[in-house]
Amino acid sequence: MDKQELEKLRDLPIEGVAERLGLQVRMHKALCPFHDDHHASLSFSVRRNTFRCFVCGASGGTIDLTMRCLGKPFRESCQWLADEHSVIMTEAASRALSAPSAPGTRPAFDASRYERFFEHPWLSDEARRFLYGERRLDERVVRWCRLTSWQDRQGVSWLQTPYYDVDGRLVGIQNRNLVRGALPRFRFPAGSACSIYNLPVIKLLQPGEPLWITEGCSDCWAMLSAGHKAVAIPSATLLRQRDAELLAALSTRLSTEFHMYPDSDVPGERLFMQLRQRLPSLHHHQLPPGCKDFSDYYLSATRQPAHQSIHRLTDEASRPP
Repeated sequence: MDKQELEKLRDLPIEGVAERLGLQVRMHKALCPFHDDHHASLSFSVRRNTFRCFVCGASGGTIDLTMRCLGKPFRESCQWLADEHSVIMTEAASRALSAPSAPGTRPAFDASRYERFFEHPWLSDEARRFLYGERRLDERVVRWCRLTSWQDRQGVSWLQTPYYDVDGRLVGIQNRNLVRGALPRFRFPAGSACSIYNLPVIKLLQPGEPLWITEGCSDCWAMLSAGHKAVAIPSATLLRQRDAELLAALSTRLSTEFHMYPDSDVPGERLFMQLRQRLPSLHHHQLPPGCKDFSDYYLSATRQPAHQSIHRLTDEASRPP
């Protein structure tokens, strides 16, 4: 793995990783899963970003914790961390996690190689089941986002999600494995700049119109299907400074108010607090009990016989960028 990509995994907040692994962290402590613990002897150091059990001696960082909790080797644990936290790794890194690379080198994204795939999107049966059956998305959202699919040499179906900049230029691609539980769950072509998702929607914003912020593509699709203009930040733990500055400038230029349903976990609330520091107009909305993210909320609403809170997209917002 590229050293920079490996450092991203090691820099993930240790308590957020622990929560994703199923541990209940309270006041920097949790029951140790590595021995019969009844007194929360597993301690977390936020400053050092490490864990340590003062009974059985288990210790380490994010990758060590993942390896021990999942019982997986280094390569698979790194892949799990990357998938769970949307850490962008190149396809080469996904194939060879331990392969060293020259420091400071990162290939450029070749948009011309991929643009044709999104000119006439095609959805496999697996992609249709995922988008329309499982996610219950509005077809106009799928067209607006130019979602398409492809099959690899092993016959595995992948969903391709293009990332565009504000002016509609292709800057990156996220490939999602449609086989449930398969690894890797995501793959990114070399050089992909998958930062804020759905940036072209910004050009449709009117002065004073609200913009919703979600944590990933799936939540963004659900928010768009609910009739709201929305963007997505792919990770609660990897918010880049320039991303926050872009949104802050939008707030100043268009008097935009931002709204967010943070995921019901520690990383989700942490992302909200990070954004709130840059976006004072960011409004917090609480998910209903039992909903872990906005996609869950959207699905629960669409199952109701008559749901007043889910609105349809306007014709303007359904046009491709």
